[in-house]
Amino acid sequence: MNIPRKRAPTIRDVALAAGVSTATVSKFVNASQRFSVEVEARISQAVTQLGWSLNPMARGMNTGLTGNVGIVLQDIRNPHFTSMVKGAAREAAKVQMNLIVADAAETREPELAVLKALSRRVDGLIVSARLPPPVIEALLAGSTPVVFYGGPSPDAAHHSVCCDSYQAGRILGRHLRDRGYRRISYIAFPTARWSDERWQGVQQAFQGQDAQFTQFEATAPVSEEGERLASVVLLSGEMPDAVVSFNDLLALGLMAEARALGVQVPGQVAIAGFDNIAYGRFCSPALTSVDMMSEAVGEVAMRRLVQAIQGTRGSEVDVLTSRLVVRESTAVSS
Repeated sequence: MNIPRKRAPTIRDVALAAGVSTATVSKFVNASQRFSVEVEARISQAVTQLGWSLNPMARGMNTGLTGNVGIVLQDIRNPHFTSMVKGAAREAAKVQMNLIVADAAETREPELAVLKALSRRVDGLIVSARLPPPVIEALLAGSTPVVFYGGPSPDAAHHSVCCDSYQAGRILGRHLRDRGYRRISYIAFPTARWSDERWQGVQQAFQGQDAQFTQFEATAPVSEEGERLASVVLLSGEMPDAVVSFNDLLALGLMAEARALGVQVPGQVAIAGFDNIAYGRFCSPALTSVDMMSEAVGEVAMRRLVQAIQGTRGSEVDVLTSRLVVRESTAVSS
């Protein structure tokens, strides 16, 4: 017995149910035009009730677009970046676009090849502002819309989304200053331009105070590097009162190795980082960190990218507000 297959709903069915034209439905679902609240509500209700979704192949033939957007992460293992993906994916889903994720793996050589391959498959890209200059130049030479994250755009014609790293450093520096810490060490990641901005902010918070500052350099912003540097940072010369790390992964690696070295945190040294990744809440002691709004950065960057693809947004900078999350790793011993 042959059971007739139920016909899939079409855009015409949605238009009929919503009492609008097919062109109105198309513009609404592609987010290329806004309508009244009433009209958009009717279209949304019709889409939901009929279970209709826009065919990506059909959209491509009509608009010349793929329906795909891409985001290139510096290190997919870093929860800071995976949180960004969560925010970006949520925003892409609102306009029925597919998000493709690529991992540059904190290396310089493969990045250009990764970007060239990805740019042929997407309508727009979200990439780090700290990509090497030759990679950025090659990327901007193409016609693919680009939005940068993490720092100011390296090109004034393109949008960027970030937090103010200098201000984030000042917030953390004031916290350490107010708790009486005066010998401050910093584990920097010089490859990132905003590493120095964070350190400058920390030092500025101690202006007028009798404080000592020492900087160490990490070759990669990963926990293993924090472990490797621990003995140098903590045991060479006078032990610092507090150590600030470029990111939470470095701080967590440092804290784990401090325990192995017999150094008490925060009893002998306070440790803090940036990003406020989830793991920082669950270690012991829990890690004090500056929340660099990872998920919100991804969300806003994707919103700006969609607008750039549609040609409805100019080149601007969204600077989000970071916040200090104080936990036990910077507590003052009684």
